[in-house]
Amino acid sequence: MRISFIVSVCLFALLSYSCRDTEQFSTDAGAKLAFSTDTVQFDTIFTTIGSTTLQFRFYNHENKALKTSIQLGGGTNSNFRLNIDGESTHAISDYEILDNDSAFIFVEVTIDPQNVNSPMVVEDSVLFYTNGNMQQVKLVAYGQDVHLYNDSVIDTRTWINDKPYLIYNSILVDSVSTLTIEPGVKVHFHNESALWVLGTLKVQGTAEEPVSFSGDRLDEWYRIAPGQWYGVYRDSSINYLTGGIQFWQGSKDNVIDHAIIENGVKGVQVDLTGESQNPTLILSNSIIKNMSSIGLLAQSSTVAVFNSVIANCGSYAVALTLGGSYEFYHTTIGNYYTFDSRKNEALALNNYYIFEEKATVYPMNVVFGNCIIYGNLENELVVDKYPTEEAGFTYVFDHCLMKLSKSYDVSDTNSFKSIIHHKDSLPKFMDTYESDFRLDTLSAAKDKGSLYYSNYFPTDLEGNSRLKDGKPDLGAYERIEGE
Repeated sequence: MRISFIVSVCLFALLSYSCRDTEQFSTDAGAKLAFSTDTVQFDTIFTTIGSTTLQFRFYNHENKALKTSIQLGGGTNSNFRLNIDGESTHAISDYEILDNDSAFIFVEVTIDPQNVNSPMVVEDSVLFYTNGNMQQVKLVAYGQDVHLYNDSVIDTRTWINDKPYLIYNSILVDSVSTLTIEPGVKVHFHNESALWVLGTLKVQGTAEEPVSFSGDRLDEWYRIAPGQWYGVYRDSSINYLTGGIQFWQGSKDNVIDHAIIENGVKGVQVDLTGESQNPTLILSNSIIKNMSSIGLLAQSSTVAVFNSVIANCGSYAVALTLGGSYEFYHTTIGNYYTFDSRKNEALALNNYYIFEEKATVYPMNVVFGNCIIYGNLENELVVDKYPTEEAGFTYVFDHCLMKLSKSYDVSDTNSFKSIIHHKDSLPKFMDTYESDFRLDTLSAAKDKGSLYYSNYFPTDLEGNSRLKDGKPDLGAYERIEGE
């Protein structure tokens, strides 16, 4: 009896399904699909490089199932690609969508080089044919031709501002060679890609046309996202993470002026001073921001920094290690990293390392004049000095606004001169999340600078005069009332 009942239920289900199979699909010419958007639009995409994947959804709000045929308007010649139910295709016939159900379509695009400097527009549509009516979702992508460098060693040359430069698998400026980058140039790096310098780098941006260094993802979410590009140096089975812009030992006379370096892992790394008496690197009028690790890392180097902002990094904003000689003037170091918790101070000084219980100690000389060192930790300075006097270690903070813990010892007037470190003395930056480190009118850094340093650097990062009122502000920006 029980077996007969089960057989009856199965037969009923089978007959019901058979009836549904013949009746469930609407043939009404007025039946239409609905869509989550009428246009899928991609941000700028570099030619030959595939896009990120976007998606949209289509709905059947009818009381019966529908069959629809889906295709790219451009067919197999389209720059766009579809993925429907895990299948990469340009067309699919009689796609079944149940009543009151929905489905996703995923879209990618690759744009062929056009040998033009200005951006181009590529368009197509996804066409839906349902019971004799046609509907469409437009596809729009903006393409940009690039100068593509892939795993290259380059000799002396100049990059001009005609179209962006895209780096894959890192490039190396060879020894005794110089790479000059003109105003307005945009340099983009793919993942695991960097600019390595054995020779010399000359970045010649201007206030009106800075040179930019960033990742190759231009979607809106990636505008401030850190960690998008970095160098990987492979030695046997060991991978070393390098700076996005890495100056190797022997590199000399490098200048980065009016540059924006953003959204990488380590922004700039300088290793070991060469034989030149000049600084290995002069970094001026520049911004390093949104690095998932360190903004500026220098090791046993000679570096001069002025009129610059180094900000919002997942570890130290600036790490000066293994000794060296460093000068910072009218520079803002501000660390308000928001993408993860941060444990390290904004600024670190160190003059030694220990290997197999033996210390190697280096001489170190550091000067900060008219600077701001601040962030959202209780203390934003660490001085890691080897406890003996095997090598000289001098550091001076003169006319600086600093975030220091209550217990920090600032009694050494040779190291701390006219500093501001009271907990109520706030820099009041305009917008730290957006890396806008200009000063509010109530900033404690306003009018607190020394003319001694400002006379050497009479204009700020934006070209405004520091000397007009005779009372220069600390940091990279001079407060202009009314802004």
